[in-house]
Amino acid sequence: MPRKDEYYNRAKQEGYRARSAYKLKQLDRDAGLFGPGNTVVDLGAAPGGWLQVAAEAVGPQGRVVGVDLQRIRPLDDHDNVETVRGDMTDEETRARITDLVGEEGADVVISDMAPNMTGEYSLDHARSVHLARQAFETALAVLATGGDLAVKVFDGPDVADLRSEMDAEFQYVRSIRPAASRDASSEQYLVGKHRITAPVREGDELTVDIEDVGSEGDGIAKVDGFTLFVPGTETGETLRVRVTDVKPRFAFAERLD
Repeated sequence: MPRKDEYYNRAKQEGYRARSAYKLKQLDRDAGLFGPGNTVVDLGAAPGGWLQVAAEAVGPQGRVVGVDLQRIRPLDDHDNVETVRGDMTDEETRARITDLVGEEGADVVISDMAPNMTGEYSLDHARSVHLARQAFETALAVLATGGDLAVKVFDGPDVADLRSEMDAEFQYVRSIRPAASRDASSEQYLVGKHRITAPVREGDELTVDIEDVGSEGDGIAKVDGFTLFVPGTETGETLRVRVTDVKPRFAFAERLD
């Protein structure tokens, strides 16, 4: 049985609105996107297959917000899903998303958006990257510290630049090609894990005051309220350091003197 028929039939049998539901299931298995109680934003959510998967994964204590220019039929079996009809790049739509997500921000942003295909590969690729970048920019506006992003893009030369931009905002980025993708498809999903909102980046050099020493013996400095661990230092020292590794909620640095 051809792969496309397999996933189409499974979707019909298991009650999913689109065969793409199985792509998201694999992304979750491979990258650990969802957890109970998470808040998820699904960009380009119509017809709702990804909404169904996300709603099941986060459970009744979670929340899923679906956004699309098209109307999304209500998901009667999932009380934790809300939908917004609008353009995600429009300020009014983004404000509505932010209001639904709340001050703490989203835990995950997902996007399965694809352009209307022209058959001209270079154009379709460029348009897919443009949509992916719009989803990425929306994610930066609504994702909480440590949050994840999964976005679809077609293979081609522009993917490298997008991935580099994502690398600067997440602890790491990986590419996943789900088994449910059609054989002839060039699609892949870029998954950014653990969004970094730190005021420092790897390689930054700055002067800090060591305010305390942690349980592991590293000195602790603060940069705009963000914690920086500096080995081999003592409370009360003021010194020049270089940032060596940045995590979502703290970073490490080495002394330069």
